[in-house]
Amino acid sequence: MKPAYWDPVPYARRLVAPRTPRFPVFSGVWAERNWRNVPGPFYGADTDCMELGRCEAPRHVAYDGDHEFVYRQPVNAFETEALVSAARVELYLGYGWDGEDHWTVEAVRDWWRDRRRVREWALAAAAERDAEDPAYFVHHHDAGQGLRDFVAYIDDGLEAYLRGYLFWLEQRREPGHGEALPGL
Repeated sequence: MKPAYWDPVPYARRLVAPRTPRFPVFSGVWAERNWRNVPGPFYGADTDCMELGRCEAPRHVAYDGDHEFVYRQPVNAFETEALVSAARVELYLGYGWDGEDHWTVEAVRDWWRDRRRVREWALAAAAERDAEDPAYFVHHHDAGQGLRDFVAYIDDGLEAYLRGYLFWLEQRREPGHGEALPGL
């Protein structure tokens, strides 16, 4: 049985720590984060518009037309590696990993209450992508697919993740088997 929440940050730090880059991989600034990011430790802030993140982490990164954002937080080592790879190819180094320092229980609940706005935006943006220049169909279709994947996750899966994340925010530990999770 998979845990209700797994903290990916320590694993991500081990992936990045052996390197001492001149420009840190996770330089995103919380105040500049994209409002579409789902709550969790990782987020896209002032990212580029090259749309490379989905090549590395298609189950986690989507685009708003100008920037990348994290629509699904990683829940295991494999997914964390993919998201770290997406952050590494991001030209402006606009991904952050300090979301746990900023998200509060009430802020997560507010984001969840406002999910319809995010969902409606994603559906409209996906339709726009699908209608764009056929010469770029593959690229635009993939961007649209990422937004449809986001909507599917909002509809099925995100609530369970967020309840586990709320437990993490309240307790600063992963929930044990059978422990009650907070409601949204």
